Amino acid sequence: MKILISADMEGATGVTWPADVLPGSEQWQRCRHLFTSDVNAAVAGFFDGGADEVLINEAHWTMRNLLLEKLDERAEMLTGRHKDLSMVEGVQHGDVDGIAFVGYHTGAGTEGVLAHTYLANSITGVWVNGEQASEGRLNALVVAEYGVPVVLVTGDDRTGLDAHGYAPRARTVAVKDYVSRYAAVCRPPARTAADIRAAAKEAASLAVRQEPAQAGPFTVELEFDAVHLAGAATVVPGVQHTGERRVSYTLPTMYEAIRAFKAVTTLVSQAVEEQYG
Repeated sequence: MKILISADMEGATGVTWPADVLPGSEQWQRCRHLFTSDVNAAVAGFFDGGADEVLINEAHWTMRNLLLEKLDERAEMLTGRHKDLSMVEGVQHGDVDGIAFVGYHTGAGTEGVLAHTYLANSITGVWVNGEQASEGRLNALVVAEYGVPVVLVTGDDRTGLDAHGYAPRARTVAVKDYVSRYAAVCRPPARTAADIRAAAKEAASLAVRQEPAQAGPFTVELEFDAVHLAGAATVVPGVQHTGERRVSYTLPTMYEAIRAFKAVTTLVSQAVEEQYG
């Protein structure tokens, strides 16, 4: 049994505001230990549940946040940027039986600690085939095309509710309870580590490859907080205006759709000006 862990940081234990996740800040250095603790707990739980191999894919910002020197020695870690499938890189090789979303968060325009979708700001909503989509939903649609089920999701309490919509069988763990986008009631790392480990052990039984999903085509719609950002997005072929601040595109597979999503968000991020956005 091989498990892939997609590890994001906004949903990690103790994380509640931007400085906690911005590489280079003092708070980020502190929260890297909490983030690593969550991931280690998941690794331990999956091995408790019978996993033979666990690969961790760094999925936050620079994708260089986890402390390799503190990582469970039984695991391996894929770190760094510019990967074909970004947050779920590694799922496409046909040897992954289940995937865990550790440290995940809710999507842009919804309630949740540090809620966003790909860009920290600028995007106010994302929809796939009419359904509001977090990073979790987007990535779940991608991995389904490889027959890999989502078996575990950790983050705040709202993230667990979101996960029930795209991975209803997955085990969920709330490491904190949402109060506002920048505030939460947090549980100590010793407690969250125990909860994550127990849930991962149970989740291992769900790691059974399935028939690859063929659910396309996929229409992805994005809403931005400024008109010029929608204009920047239409530089990508096939992306069209659906409103002053909205664009959409349609592609036959989620593999293609998520790669187009990366192209759109990269262009849009470069069109944001300091202060005015």
